[in-house]
Amino acid sequence: MITRLLLNGLGGRAWIVLSLLLGLPLLIVLLNLGFPEGSALHVPTYAIALLGKYLCYALLALSVDLVWGYCGILSLGHGAFFSLGGYAMGMYLMRMIGDRGVYANPLLPDFMVFLNWTELPWYWMGFDVAPFAFLMVLVAPGVLAFVFGWFAFRSRVTGVYLSIITQALTYALLLAFFRNDMGFGGNNGLTDFKEILGFDIQADGTRAALFLASAVAVALGYIICRTVVGSRLGKVLIAVRDAESRIRFLGYRVERFKLFVWTLSACMAGVAGALYVPQVGIINPGEFAPANSIEAVIWVAVGGRGTLVGAILGALLVNGAKTYFTAALPDVWLFALGGLFIAVTLFLPKGIIGTFAPRFAGKKMGSGQAEKGVALSEGGEVKPVNASAGE
Repeated sequence: MITRLLLNGLGGRAWIVLSLLLGLPLLIVLLNLGFPEGSALHVPTYAIALLGKYLCYALLALSVDLVWGYCGILSLGHGAFFSLGGYAMGMYLMRMIGDRGVYANPLLPDFMVFLNWTELPWYWMGFDVAPFAFLMVLVAPGVLAFVFGWFAFRSRVTGVYLSIITQALTYALLLAFFRNDMGFGGNNGLTDFKEILGFDIQADGTRAALFLASAVAVALGYIICRTVVGSRLGKVLIAVRDAESRIRFLGYRVERFKLFVWTLSACMAGVAGALYVPQVGIINPGEFAPANSIEAVIWVAVGGRGTLVGAILGALLVNGAKTYFTAALPDVWLFALGGLFIAVTLFLPKGIIGTFAPRFAGKKMGSGQAEKGVALSEGGEVKPVNASAGE
């Protein structure tokens, strides 16, 4: 039933995107595992881990595009949700080390032994059980997003003020997680992972599986986002983005729509962070840095805001360029990133997809026969069709 609901609204272009998201990673894994290292067709394992990291960033970009491109919420703090998901996974991986750590303590992670902790904090309980830890990957960022959104949206905080508050949120978490007495490893964070679900985390097969899991997560995230934006809910979200005051006047509880999509987006970002940690091998407070959240916004802007596939493309292209230029021209990269954002804003305001492949942006909202609820005219004006539907 749920699968049919998710796949029902996918068109031909969406299936092309999904085929690429799943087919290319599968081909890369086959080239990695099926050919020896000396072969010209062999894809090295380090490339698998690097591409897996890019896919995690693509899922994060999708979550940002969902709230920014379709609901008009410019979040400069999505790195907080990404990092919380990463820390939930990191706590599970730390518990899996057991007595194989430096201090051979079967219960306490090494950093706690080093800091003279005598017992495991209560909030670390249960993370030795995989289902509980994976649930916390969704619950931790989801609860934070729900509480934050409940207060912010009910108070009608919008625009640049909301963006500043989201940035302040992630910076506050950055400062908190830097403290050793928080019990999350302080400045060093969580690292030295040994295994995940009983498999050696450094093994080629495990890295390939994590890479494929990241690809599947991006594909599922894309399906979920397409389902949301293609539904009546999506039409309301776009109407809120374009004319929030009119939608309130029509009787819609705007804060409820915003809160739903905001929480969903945070959970997606948490999953991205959880898949990122075992592939990179570390999670520390630096992931909360506001600059990381701003970079995610740049990925979406470069690829094409409000297109979904553009967010994926932007994340892959920008991070690929970042990997190259930070090695070749490390002193120039930050200037290049800022220049890229300015150039896109001035010359490609719709991003790469919106400018060169607008058909992949999806159906134009408001075209065709209006459904019950809210319809958008060709000029972007909000038209009430059946105001009672929004109650």
